[in-house]
Amino acid sequence: MTNLVKRFSSNDGNEQIGAVKQESLINGSSELRKELVAGRGIEAIVNRLSKWVVSALFGSIILLRHDGAALWAIIGSVSNSALSVVLKRILNQERPATTLRTDPGMPSSHAQSISFISVFAVLSVMEWLGTNKVSFFLSGFILALGSYFIKLRVSQKLHTSSQVVVGAIVGSVFCILWYTTWNSLLLEAFESSLLVQISVFLVAAALALSFAVYVVFNWFKDDR
Repeated sequence: MTNLVKRFSSNDGNEQIGAVKQESLINGSSELRKELVAGRGIEAIVNRLSKWVVSALFGSIILLRHDGAALWAIIGSVSNSALSVVLKRILNQERPATTLRTDPGMPSSHAQSISFISVFAVLSVMEWLGTNKVSFFLSGFILALGSYFIKLRVSQKLHTSSQVVVGAIVGSVFCILWYTTWNSLLLEAFESSLLVQISVFLVAAALALSFAVYVVFNWFKDDR
């Protein structure tokens, strides 16, 4: 009799555990579906990953170049981000009403940063390969990918079309001016002066470290 009771108790316990696991699985799947629907599906995931993809592209270009222009690009990238923050405070234009974010949206900092990095990547490709079919293909692919990531900021209702267009223009123009300044004013001084080399390296390292700390801080802040 005692064994029978134990057997029934064990079966009942296993059934309860199975029911709990099944309920958790259903709830988890339901929450995932809600998140995907609320975030407009796969585009929401791609949008969240876009900054890491662009950062990986930028990091790859920097490692491949490993020269003074790469250090100058790091300084330019952080300066471009700082410019975006300043412009947002000056213009103080609201984001679309559908987003939960309350910070200003003009210009889009994502669009500005993506455009800066995309243009720098294209200029580097052209510098390495010259003007040929391969360089045109790679440049077109980079610009198309960057444009798609920028478009997602609009489709996800995080920015208006004008905010991403202004961000893309500012980032592209800033990159071209920054790149031109290096080649026309600083390249010769960098190659001939050890002091200039050390100065550029230290500034780039300090800004890169500061920006990394800022990104990590905001990442943890957003996850709270």
